[in-house]
Amino acid sequence: MTLDEIDLDLVREKLASVLTEKRFIHSLNVADTVVKMAKHYGADEKRTYIAGLLHDCGKSYKGNAAREFAKETGYEPDEIEWLQPGLLHGVIGEYIARHEYGVTDTEVLAAIRWHITGRAGMSVIEKIIYVSDYIEPGRGFTGVEAMREEAFRNLDRCIVLCANSTIRYVVENGYLLHPKTVETRNHSLLALKA
Repeated sequence: MTLDEIDLDLVREKLASVLTEKRFIHSLNVADTVVKMAKHYGADEKRTYIAGLLHDCGKSYKGNAAREFAKETGYEPDEIEWLQPGLLHGVIGEYIARHEYGVTDTEVLAAIRWHITGRAGMSVIEKIIYVSDYIEPGRGFTGVEAMREEAFRNLDRCIVLCANSTIRYVVENGYLLHPKTVETRNHSLLALKA
């Protein structure tokens, strides 16, 4: 199914039935934010909107359910994902977007897959989803205003701010830091220095 064949009303209706109200509102906020960023950066608005809307479609799977779901798809969680299965909702979301919502666009699927940790070499759409998840209007943590301003000036600089925030949060709370977050930060930092 092409993205043009996807019925957005049905997608929103289904998401509302499987996500908590708070998570559904967050997904709508991210989708609205990505459209503004897509316009600014010349990215395809419908593709980014669908990725933003579906980025957390795998979020309802927690703990062992997330581990089992990921393994059933053929994905082998790494040690950190296994110990912190909340990191698996991007992998799960990519699978659900493809198999339950009919998304076949590889860039949209990658944006869903990598929105948690990011990755080195993200496309513009992947970067927009990664950043929008942080800066959507419902977010209120320290530093979010600086990220919101930077998001429309320089995507790589904003990614560094987002990754720095994640790293601080993970360290302060005693969680395991996924190496992809560090790779994401370093890749964008190197891009700024090039």
